[in-house]
Amino acid sequence: MVIFLNFAENIIWIKNVDMENQKPLFNAEQIKYLNLLAQRFPTAQAASTEIINLEAILKLPKGTEHFLTDIHGEYETFNHVLRNASGVVRKKIDDVFGKNISNIEKRQLATLIYYPREKLDVLKNTNVINNEWYYMTLNRLVQVAREASQKYTRSKVRKAMPNDFAYIIDELINETSRRKEEYIDSILQSIIEIDRASHFIITICEFIQRLLIDRLHILGDIFDRGPDAAKVMETIAKHHSFDVQWGNHDLIWIGAACGIDTCVAEVIRFSARYENIDTLEDAYGINLFPLLAFAITHYEKDPSESFVPKSSNVEKNRDTSTRITTLMHKAISVIGWKLEGQLIHRNPQFEMEDRLLLDKMDMKKGVVTIDGMDYPLKDTFFPTINPKDPYKLTKEEQDVIDKLCFNFLHSEKLQRHVAILINQGGIYLTYNSNLLLHGCIPMKSEREFESFNFSGNLSSGKELCDKFDRAVRRCWVNRKNGDSSQLDRDYCWYLWCGPKSPLFGKKKMATFERYLTDSEELYHEAKNAYFKYRESEATIDFILEEFGLNPSKSHVVNGHVPVKVIKGEKPVKANGKLFVIDGGMSRAYRKETGISGYTLIYNSTSLVVVEHQPFCSTNVAIREEQDIISERQTIVLSVDPICVGDTDIGIELHQQINDLKELLTSFRVGVVKER
Repeated sequence: MVIFLNFAENIIWIKNVDMENQKPLFNAEQIKYLNLLAQRFPTAQAASTEIINLEAILKLPKGTEHFLTDIHGEYETFNHVLRNASGVVRKKIDDVFGKNISNIEKRQLATLIYYPREKLDVLKNTNVINNEWYYMTLNRLVQVAREASQKYTRSKVRKAMPNDFAYIIDELINETSRRKEEYIDSILQSIIEIDRASHFIITICEFIQRLLIDRLHILGDIFDRGPDAAKVMETIAKHHSFDVQWGNHDLIWIGAACGIDTCVAEVIRFSARYENIDTLEDAYGINLFPLLAFAITHYEKDPSESFVPKSSNVEKNRDTSTRITTLMHKAISVIGWKLEGQLIHRNPQFEMEDRLLLDKMDMKKGVVTIDGMDYPLKDTFFPTINPKDPYKLTKEEQDVIDKLCFNFLHSEKLQRHVAILINQGGIYLTYNSNLLLHGCIPMKSEREFESFNFSGNLSSGKELCDKFDRAVRRCWVNRKNGDSSQLDRDYCWYLWCGPKSPLFGKKKMATFERYLTDSEELYHEAKNAYFKYRESEATIDFILEEFGLNPSKSHVVNGHVPVKVIKGEKPVKANGKLFVIDGGMSRAYRKETGISGYTLIYNSTSLVVVEHQPFCSTNVAIREEQDIISERQTIVLSVDPICVGDTDIGIELHQQINDLKELLTSFRVGVVKER
């Protein structure tokens, strides 16, 4: 081949020897990019070394992914599942030691890895710890760490190491020859002699935890029901690699953080319903005094029995704390219903007129008319509702909701947590040939998506999800400058409970009926057709194709609807194409599911569904060494391991290799200078 330089066009040309066909080798933009790349790889040798390194990485087994969903504020269970890597820690201990150590020793070692700081404190108080114990335990932890690190490159493992003891851990887990036994023994003895054994144990245990979950996927509903959503968010935020698919409960918190009144009212209502006001006041610093003062003024003498928190009872309503929550619960529910009515009136395209029920109430008769039938009301004391204009807020109600919106908009911790949801999350995610989504893709039939009138245009499937996603992001970006449109703000609420919301997927949310009627036939919330047709492999293939995935090797992973294990329902559907992994981590659902959650684990050879039994407590787990009992169901994917080169990261690495090869060529032809 012959190289020609065309200085007038600033292009390097390459010609075949026959001089018939010519094509540009590098244009100006490419040369600019290659010069920038040369700053990182300044010589042909540096570029060559990186190519060799990246091509070797492509051949390694893929990292292990863990999928969890519907945490609903259950911090202790969630935290334990992360710490024990859904049972993988104990499996590694069994693989390393077999029958060489007792089950009692294995339980203690596992608990130490889960909770190193806390377990060391307990053991120190029982006088178990001495230099002999330290030496034995350090040896065992090194062996577990060595096993956990085997599938990764030494470079990746080194990056996962904490700064403290990084060099020492690197030496210990990579020196395995018998000739080095004295060297390793010397390191361990030195750690003990200089009184750093406890600190080293904590460091290596946390290192093991990190290695066993390469990527964490959270499929939505972090918030509501349970008491510690803020702690869950803090734990997720500290993870080295994660993503979040928004659930409808997360969306109302996102909307509330944007200062959207309907979402603020709904977040407070839900928090009051499950007596989780502390999450708002203590965790996020939301000042609820304006609501409290308003509630006492208007509802102090009202029994408000329909609004006693779900975790309480009418008798407990006499307690001051619960009574206050009950009054705020009723006050914010009424405000919320009014705001939702206004929203539905200004958005007829939402087709939610069946949710307009305040104007169907007849206080004098004590009934509400639904679908042409009168149903008795359990509560008729609504002093702020004007029968002539039931959806209009009173001046006092408007003042209350304005102050609450301001508080949500200026809660530093909430803003930080929601920023994480926005930056690391979305309506759905395609990752390593799998489609991750919380709820559903609204459907009409087995191979037909349901359309929604989005800003005047009918949209469905992936396009609809993308449009909703962008609307939420616009609200977030413009939350404080007043530039977000009312329609985008209304979409945030619609995603919470709209019939064609991909995060909700039901015809209605029967909140009003559950609060104010005893007619159980009104409580039924019909699911979108997706939940019927998702049992079909053909439907799942159709959905995967819509999102640009190959049905022959891809899967859908779902949350949102609890799997009723207690009734024989299975999490694996559609001939292994769909995984529904809401197993009831929330205590509110455990009676319905019979278990305490699922983890889906995707490693280099298989997909593993791990079923968790209810968790005792962190304190019992540490002191009595009780673990979550987990059962594993393995779905084999391939006899040959899935390599890094087969993953999304592999696609990026292939591109980097191609860029580096172009840089090598540019060095060789003199287009870019070595430095």
